[in-house]
Amino acid sequence: MVKREIPVEQAIGMTLAHDLTRIVPGQFKGRAFAKGHVIQPEDVPVLLDIGKRYIYVLEIGSDELHENDAAVIMAEAVAGDGLEWGEVHEGKVVLKAVTDGMLWVNQEAVTAMNLIDGISITTRPNLIHVTKGTSVAGVRPIPLVIEKNKVDEVVTIANEVKDKRSAIDVLPYKMKTAALVTTGSEIQSGRIEDKSGPVLRAKLEAYGIQVGRQVFPGDEKDAIVSEIVSAADLGVDLVLVTGGMSVDPDDRSPASIREAATQVVTYGTPMLPGSMLMLAYRGKTAIFGLPGAVLHDAKTSFDVLLPRVLARMKVTKSDIAQLGVGGWLNE
Repeated sequence: MVKREIPVEQAIGMTLAHDLTRIVPGQFKGRAFAKGHVIQPEDVPVLLDIGKRYIYVLEIGSDELHENDAAVIMAEAVAGDGLEWGEVHEGKVVLKAVTDGMLWVNQEAVTAMNLIDGISITTRPNLIHVTKGTSVAGVRPIPLVIEKNKVDEVVTIANEVKDKRSAIDVLPYKMKTAALVTTGSEIQSGRIEDKSGPVLRAKLEAYGIQVGRQVFPGDEKDAIVSEIVSAADLGVDLVLVTGGMSVDPDDRSPASIREAATQVVTYGTPMLPGSMLMLAYRGKTAIFGLPGAVLHDAKTSFDVLLPRVLARMKVTKSDIAQLGVGGWLNE
């Protein structure tokens, strides 16, 4: 790259080689002039106001890329079908979700990209719930002009993992229906009003999940097992069992879930609140045993695991064990 500095007063009629940013603390940060803008006489005072006494004139080599071109190439390489982006802005492409779903980031691939000098790939935390239109990642080179071979390396890393899943993507939820199995003789008898139904319906609605049925089998294990099995046999995607998840003798939910399930992933998580959560499956139906914290805490282990389950990602005991680091979820 050959770069020459031209005083702004002498730059009238020249074309900007890159976006210029204007910052007004507490009021505005954004693009004042776009790449390709032809400088006019009236632009000179504005340029001086934003601290630009000189304008760069660039001659880019055949083995180099302008930041805008590099950002677009990298975005196209890393992004999956669940993402879209608009115009490149100040050398950066912002990837946005085209659907509600779970953000997927191949952490090893993105880390390898960021180890390349001059490359910046920034994402939201992995495996979280995002809604349509949410900005989930930013892709950019650091310098105004970057060596083409570095961008090629990013593309190579992205292509190496793409046969499994793109480096960054939003995976739509594959589960659509749910059933609530609300245990407790005090609720079954009407002595205590059920509070779990409204809370869980509202939570699931945010994920696009419809609750088709809610049953109240009391505390008898056979009745709880029967309701779980019945929901799974009807093809319900998700069964949520509330109540009776502690170690008290009257709490029958864990044993009931074990009997109904064909696979138990975990009973207990290294996360607070929600350490007594249980996750199991009966065929393709996911079964959660939900501790009381889910009904009164804004974020629990259930919120951490739910996006993965709804996207039908395989969740293992090892995956859950790793969540202990950062598993303190209280504010």
